[in-house]
Amino acid sequence: MPLLALPAVFMRGGTSRAVMFHRRDLPARGEWDAIFLAAMGSPDPHGRQLNGMGGGISSLSKICVLSPSERPDADIDYTFAQVQIREAAVGYGSNCGNMSSAVGPFAVDEGLLRPNVDTAVVRIFNTNTSKIIRSTFPLVDGRAAVDGDLAIPGVAGTGAPVRLDFLEPGGATTGRLLPTGHATDRLSVDGIGDIEVSMVDAANACVFVRAADIGLTGAELPDALDGNAAVLERLQRIRRAASVAMGIARDDNEARANVGVPAIGFVAPPMVAPTLSGETISPGAVDLTARFISNGQPHRALPLTASLCTAVAARIEGTLPFEAMGGRSAGAVRIGMPSGILTVDADVSRSPSGLWTAHSGAFYRTARRLFDGRIHVPVGNV
Repeated sequence: MPLLALPAVFMRGGTSRAVMFHRRDLPARGEWDAIFLAAMGSPDPHGRQLNGMGGGISSLSKICVLSPSERPDADIDYTFAQVQIREAAVGYGSNCGNMSSAVGPFAVDEGLLRPNVDTAVVRIFNTNTSKIIRSTFPLVDGRAAVDGDLAIPGVAGTGAPVRLDFLEPGGATTGRLLPTGHATDRLSVDGIGDIEVSMVDAANACVFVRAADIGLTGAELPDALDGNAAVLERLQRIRRAASVAMGIARDDNEARANVGVPAIGFVAPPMVAPTLSGETISPGAVDLTARFISNGQPHRALPLTASLCTAVAARIEGTLPFEAMGGRSAGAVRIGMPSGILTVDADVSRSPSGLWTAHSGAFYRTARRLFDGRIHVPVGNV
């Protein structure tokens, strides 16, 4: 079968990797899914994506599409695509915070903008959520710096820091920071009964449950969760019920088809917890403990947009993350997760009338170009 060759760049952003395309090099939007599935090697019943660029887990099965923006408040338009592994499905319902860190460096290195300074500030419009992200990073000889001293949990070595500021992140999916108007709700979930949850929408819509309410401690590592089919099914039932309650899906069937949004996580107070590297997190080093399920799989770190949502939720009185933090309401939020500790700044306020507003959220990542050239997909798939 003949192969279609498309210019592409392969990049790491934070704890994710993605194939990066210029919008100009792709055909009409209706043909994207077939190209993206073939590029990643999906669907793959074996779950390994050996016939493509994917890595068999959700954080390694991603696509980013970039182009110059025509908006006065943005430099770059960025569309994120989550490619499912075992199914022939591509999701555009959410953003990827980790890969957002690669967008600014890609734009500069590809000549989409040419800042004549030592530090680039790139305004990114994410088309999935219609939100602005400000990316700030150092330059060396007009290109994005690679070398630096910043280490992030889950990535070996160090790199140049990329600061991401998510501006006005509330309501990215549903249009409301608290989609139901409440910090906590009791959901009636088929096969489970009533369970207390917090449904918050900042950067991406998320639903939070207490680890203890689903029979967990909160310190479980991904492999242990992956082997607990009963817990994963319980979490998916809760996620689907929350999707309907948040107005994302009309019914359980529609929620089942959209595995990416909302994301579901469980939280617990600070505790002694192991990490994937074999180190141990001490309770005094974190403000709360969190684990997330990403596209049906236990995430080996934390999705960054879900991390931002967790930090925002932890600032809203009455939510389960606020409860897990013990009600502390100042400073950055240190989240204990499978790969270590992630620190997220969240600027949240409450009006005299009781309305909560998320003004911004920020964190640091590193990013690196891995290779560039052409990616080859079967013509019959397009």
